[in-house]
Amino acid sequence: MAIWRDKVKAGSIAWLLEPDAENLAVRYLALRDLTGLSYTDPELAKAREDGFSTGPIAKVLEAQRPGGYWVKPGPGYSPKYTGTVWSLALLAQLGADVAEPRVLRAVEYVLEKTVAPVGWFSYNGTNSGLIHCHAGYLGESMQMLGLGDDPRMKKAIELQARLITGEGIAEGGSDNPLRYYRYTFGSNFVCGANGGKPCAWGAVKAMKAMTAVPEHERTPIMVEAINKGIAFLLGTDLTKCNYPYREGGKVSANWLKFGFPNFYISDMLEVLEILSRIGRGGDPRLQNVWQLVMDKQDAAGRWPMEYSYNGKMASDIEAKGKPSKWVTLRVLRTLKAAFPN
Repeated sequence: MAIWRDKVKAGSIAWLLEPDAENLAVRYLALRDLTGLSYTDPELAKAREDGFSTGPIAKVLEAQRPGGYWVKPGPGYSPKYTGTVWSLALLAQLGADVAEPRVLRAVEYVLEKTVAPVGWFSYNGTNSGLIHCHAGYLGESMQMLGLGDDPRMKKAIELQARLITGEGIAEGGSDNPLRYYRYTFGSNFVCGANGGKPCAWGAVKAMKAMTAVPEHERTPIMVEAINKGIAFLLGTDLTKCNYPYREGGKVSANWLKFGFPNFYISDMLEVLEILSRIGRGGDPRLQNVWQLVMDKQDAAGRWPMEYSYNGKMASDIEAKGKPSKWVTLRVLRTLKAAFPN
């Protein structure tokens, strides 16, 4: 038996696999990611079909406009949580993919509107609009949706990695369009919105995009940027997440609140997801962090929804403060990656 299964109480996987009209996509992802079913297995195909037919995926797609966007045309950052990039990121986390024509239409729309002339993802479509958190969750979302081979997406992630390492990026104020700008005006995850200090939320999202690239396809620049991210994220006690913050600010309490979906706000579980994805989930420095994660597990092997965007998105997902299939799925997938066998 895989080691990760020994760490969870009996019943958690069965709970994710049981029929649930409001969370059909959870069953599909649990079958796909936890049980090892083949992609050609009829049960998995039926679960995917069910996940699209009703529940959050269906509700989000119902809100899509014919042109492929949500709410209003443009880069899609506004309005928060219901605009195009938010809706696409939500669909990715719910298990949607570009085999669905409406998802493919949305992906093409986002690539047209959010890739800046220089080639990276931008919240407003201009060269100056790269913010690590936005570009990172968008880059990961594109890959989750099935666009991993698209050259535009690959270039966007490579350029974001260069902004982290500084390789080939000119100083701010230069005539070179491939330079640092207002929101990202230095290497090592520096962010204007964080008072010019490295931003851990941005680092987490950038790392999610780069580590979603298959290992054999990562460029040397990506590898260097990932290593910088590992050093940064493991540079503090993750049970406290005392990362740099702007003057007058404070450490966000949301680091220790697990939720679903994940947008620009990060939680500690996301850090474990990243490190486990690249084979670092068993790092001795994470022992206390894993203990904190396991302490959140209830007697039935379920984890609660501690942070929620309900009331802000096109579809509510479960209930804050209650046992959450989506959060439990996040934990089990991370445990499986960290402690496979």
